Amino acid sequence: MQDTPLSLPSHYPGILAASEALQFSMPSDLQTGSLLRTLVTSRPGGQFLELGTGTGLSLSWIVEGMDEQSSVISIDTSETYLSVARDHFGSDPRVSLLCSDGAAWIEAHPEERFDLIFADAWPGKYEKLEEALSLLKKGAFYVIDDMRPQPNWPAGHEEHVARLLDTLSGRKDLCLTAMNWSTGVLVAVKK
Repeated sequence: MQDTPLSLPSHYPGILAASEALQFSMPSDLQTGSLLRTLVTSRPGGQFLELGTGTGLSLSWIVEGMDEQSSVISIDTSETYLSVARDHFGSDPRVSLLCSDGAAWIEAHPEERFDLIFADAWPGKYEKLEEALSLLKKGAFYVIDDMRPQPNWPAGHEEHVARLLDTLSGRKDLCLTAMNWSTGVLVAVKK
């Protein structure tokens, strides 16, 4: 079932071509994208946060799931990568693309609340986790991927992953499911 052909977001092929031209090597896989689209679709009028835009491949799935009343803030530190996302989503008023340090943004916006946070970078995942989780509305989704070993992991990264999984599984304010699926996906819901 995992290998069943997926209906790709309309912007995905163009973003993928630009990503390959830039030799961008950190995309989330198609199954993670499909899950994001499904979860976002469940929240009409939702407010979403993506930490780690990259070139916008995952963002294309998020936007594809959004209705006209929804909005997404997507943050990355690389203007080079963000320029690809801007080419595809810059004219969409529902999409805010920010070139910023995600940890600093999280700290500067403690009043924000989201229906889904996709933490695909260190901020909100390995850094400023508590602060990121405080941005979730009750019943909101927190999604992370790459919890199984990946070829681009630096030496010793598995220790960070193990600590993160232990921390999340010990929390009483989250209901979570860790899936040995895709690249290793964890979906949590704020109680």
